[in-house]
Amino acid sequence: MSSVEFFFDYGSPYSYLADTRLAGLEQRTGAEIVYRPMLLGGVFKATGNQSPFNEPVEAKRAYFSHELRRTVENLGVAFESNPHFPINTLGLMRAAHAALAEGVFGSFHKAIYSAFWTKGLDLGKTEVIKDVLSTAGLDGKKILDLSASADVKASLRATTDEAVERGAFGAPTFFVDGEMYFGNDRMDLVEAKLAGRAKA
Repeated sequence: MSSVEFFFDYGSPYSYLADTRLAGLEQRTGAEIVYRPMLLGGVFKATGNQSPFNEPVEAKRAYFSHELRRTVENLGVAFESNPHFPINTLGLMRAAHAALAEGVFGSFHKAIYSAFWTKGLDLGKTEVIKDVLSTAGLDGKKILDLSASADVKASLRATTDEAVERGAFGAPTFFVDGEMYFGNDRMDLVEAKLAGRAKA
């Protein structure tokens, strides 16, 4: 079975939009989606990159916002700009690794993305994360306590370092058979690769 590694950060709107397309990709191709939560801020620091929303050219920055709205409309998915953006996602991404360790990542992932990009909650705050998880039927306190452990911190750091070492400079980043694809707008190429239509 083929697999698609999905390196992402919850604070990336394009990672959210890509995530809404993964179930369809999985159904059409039979590929396994491997979720790899990384710290986008760490990737930016390591590579010298920055968020497109910090683009210094005003016209380009305005275009990015327009293009985001276009993409949302084209996909027809629920999306609301988060009023707290940009959010420090360090605690959140550590919690994602704790959820992976606890075997509850699927429920965690669904709850967090909904809270971030459809409800506009401030997920840079621990109490907000805890409330979101508890509402989703998860043990928010247990996950957050585990997220502060040395093992979980090391897991997030290792995944982030791995992403950079493999060439990632932003999110979302995908790997198929070791080949990297960057951005929600490259998912057609990911699917073509999986279908054997793309050149190696």
